[in-house]
Amino acid sequence: MTSLPWLEPEELWFPPADEALDDPDGLLAVGGDLSRGRLLLAYRNGIFPWFSDDQPILWWSPNPRCVLFPDEVHVSRSLRRTLNQHRFEVTADRCFSRIIRLCATTRAEGTWITDDMIQAYTDLHRHGTAHSIEVWNRKGELAGGMYGIALGRCFFGESMFSLETNASKVLMVHLAGQLAQWGYRLMDCQVESDHLLSMGARTIPRDEFLSILGKYVDQKPEKEDWAFNWRWPGPEE
Repeated sequence: MTSLPWLEPEELWFPPADEALDDPDGLLAVGGDLSRGRLLLAYRNGIFPWFSDDQPILWWSPNPRCVLFPDEVHVSRSLRRTLNQHRFEVTADRCFSRIIRLCATTRAEGTWITDDMIQAYTDLHRHGTAHSIEVWNRKGELAGGMYGIALGRCFFGESMFSLETNASKVLMVHLAGQLAQWGYRLMDCQVESDHLLSMGARTIPRDEFLSILGKYVDQKPEKEDWAFNWRWPGPEE
């Protein structure tokens, strides 16, 4: 049985992502902590935490990697009709705490978003790296949401929920459009799903994903003369 590197909290490092196991796909290391420095180092190197309450912290870098290139988002005819109906308003960073907790509690299959994870990503949000995207219905109620990490010109989607039909699809269209406007190169979706693939996401080899990160994770978004702000206006245009 292959042994995994054990990360001590006081030692800030990760093994190379290409040393991750094939089975289970992408498992790279165990242990460490969820400090801001370790989480940012992980994302910069194509690694993310995913574990349950009864497990130590597990670090992953699957191969292949599911990504969405912002200019490849797919809008079906039915989704276009929904967008044209102006049923939803999309905002960002209005209520990060509510979004991450709803991501944790609305999943029928359970969640990896433990209390420690919520605390860690809320800390990243306070320091301007983690962001929430909210979808509101006409009554001003939350209809869906997502949270993720923004580094350079890369966005790493962590979790998403939908309380109304098409709310998450509307979110993806808005987010992809905004990321494209800001010059982002990709949205990391981590692991493929039918929903993500229907929106235009696709899988690429891990080495290609890491190459993109190496090129863009330290680049500032475009339009540097313009106030970069995650609070963008809705509703649909």
